[in-house]
Amino acid sequence: MTFDPTLRIRRFHRAVTREVGALDQSFLGRGRPLGPARVLNAIGSGITDVDRIREYLGVEKTVLSRFLSGLQEEGLVTLSPAPHDGRRRVAALTETGATEFSAYEALSNTQASTLLADHPKPEAILTAMDLIASALVQDEVEIHVVDPNDPRVAPCLEAFYTELGTRLAQGFDIDLAVLPDASDMRPPRGVFLLAVSDRLPIGCVGIKGTDKGYGEVKRLWVSQAARGMGLARRLMEASEAHARQLSITRLRLDTNVVLSEALHLYQNTGWSEIDRYNDDPHPTHFFEKHL
Repeated sequence: MTFDPTLRIRRFHRAVTREVGALDQSFLGRGRPLGPARVLNAIGSGITDVDRIREYLGVEKTVLSRFLSGLQEEGLVTLSPAPHDGRRRVAALTETGATEFSAYEALSNTQASTLLADHPKPEAILTAMDLIASALVQDEVEIHVVDPNDPRVAPCLEAFYTELGTRLAQGFDIDLAVLPDASDMRPPRGVFLLAVSDRLPIGCVGIKGTDKGYGEVKRLWVSQAARGMGLARRLMEASEAHARQLSITRLRLDTNVVLSEALHLYQNTGWSEIDRYNDDPHPTHFFEKHL
């Protein structure tokens, strides 16, 4: 007999509501409820188009208008027509608003640190939170073109190499791997894509330009918490689309037999297995696709 899953989910919802102060009239003690505070956070984080704020927060237009009016009355926010489209409005923080945003950031960071410090298994807490957040916002993951040296890329690649070291029978020696130069994954030679979920990177893939008549797919990785929801397929489709834009007509990639999910993806999305084409000791299978 198992515990009632509906009861477990509702318990979780109630716990989160209490923890984040969703019902407080003074969220984090700053004198306003959670709703206006979240609007302030969105603007301070760079989401300034009013329609985009509404989409990001998932609130009705009338509710957002009420929140924005209140923030304007407090002298925290200004509204103005968008520079290139007078029908749209953009929001900006005043100097006082920026100070209030910073105060919320500090308090929220302290709250998060305290939660982890008070639990005997902080990494388990983070893993569970990543899994739940990925499930709740899986349709809102955005894929961006970024520079391969973008600081958000480094933790993705570190997680990728760590996983290879764990799963490959011979381990993973980065010194033996064929690592692409960053310049080979920048337009117009190549491209690097980063999957982002509410500012958190959860996946990546690169297209390495070569002088051999083909491009190479490199470093396809998806966070454990986001797997099984089609993100790897989305990243591959996006990489192929960008390859076409770069006039790359043929792609190659390699993988290892123990990475069964990767093998399954390639075998079911039009890739053809070919002979070994590089000296990297880690892969066991090689694929090609004509675009």
